[in-house]
Amino acid sequence: MTEARDAAKQAFLRAAGWDRAERHHLAGDASARRYERLAGGLGRAVLMDAPPGSADDARDFLRIGAHLSSIGLSAPKVMAADPDQGFVLLEDLGDSLFTRVLADDPALEPRLATAAVEVLLHLQRHPPPQPVADLAAADWAASAGLALDWYAGAILGLAPEAEAFAAALTAVLQAEADGPRILILRDYHAGNLIWLPERRGLARVGLLDFQAAQMGQPAYDLVSLLQDARRDVLPAVETEGIARFAMGAGVLVTDLAPAYAALGALRALRILGVFARLCLAEGKPQYLDHAPRVWGQLQRNLGHPALARLRQICDRLLPPATPENLARIRSQCPAFR
Repeated sequence: MTEARDAAKQAFLRAAGWDRAERHHLAGDASARRYERLAGGLGRAVLMDAPPGSADDARDFLRIGAHLSSIGLSAPKVMAADPDQGFVLLEDLGDSLFTRVLADDPALEPRLATAAVEVLLHLQRHPPPQPVADLAAADWAASAGLALDWYAGAILGLAPEAEAFAAALTAVLQAEADGPRILILRDYHAGNLIWLPERRGLARVGLLDFQAAQMGQPAYDLVSLLQDARRDVLPAVETEGIARFAMGAGVLVTDLAPAYAALGALRALRILGVFARLCLAEGKPQYLDHAPRVWGQLQRNLGHPALARLRQICDRLLPPATPENLARIRSQCPAFR
């Protein structure tokens, strides 16, 4: 962090009355955002530092957060904000991320998954704020090209030709997952959800990292939740989550299945590419630890009959996430040079 950025942060905190608070860095994520926990005479808060010019704009966070709060969901309350400089002072929702709660008590997984699915259904019953980005199927398919450019390219030494891959994925999405759009949060998984048992109903699920929200298909966030890239979800929990979502959305599980598989394949492909890019471009090899899980999710989704053509192409173009292939990617990471 530059001295100028630190001075601007201090000025923001002073204006908000928090400049004398103790500050402790919180674990970050794959973005350029940084977080600090503040504690002092005014209580506790979290400072979000989203530098201007980065992919995540503080204005998007504020706008989506206001929408979530307006429909009764637990987005962090905003205590002060300077979106021009990318500083937001937030309510501290605590440390009970779903991932931590489940690590301490795995038996809670069905209960937490059920609560998270109910939040999704509630979110999707409300009109989204405007404006919100709305990508076409071809745009979503193009975004999955990260798997070719970064993941396969690093293993093979040259990125495979993307034309047939993009055409097959576009066709699957248009056929199976291109209906009326709803608001999706995009990174709706256990690492971005906080358990707040002292609250009631839907408010028990605290929401984080929603600034990239956009229009999308109903099953996209369901896939994010039940095919978590960073942790294993019990098969029975996934099955029950799909059934509960289908019932709440008024559709049959069999009718939901092709869209769930298509969006699952799309998400797995994108994540393989993103994890490889984080290693190669940003020196973060730890994300590759999750690649075998994501590869397994991809294969399971490609097993649906509606994805047969896409599976043939992926089998031809994408090397499996074996220890040897992942080692090839790691060897090119700046952290190991």
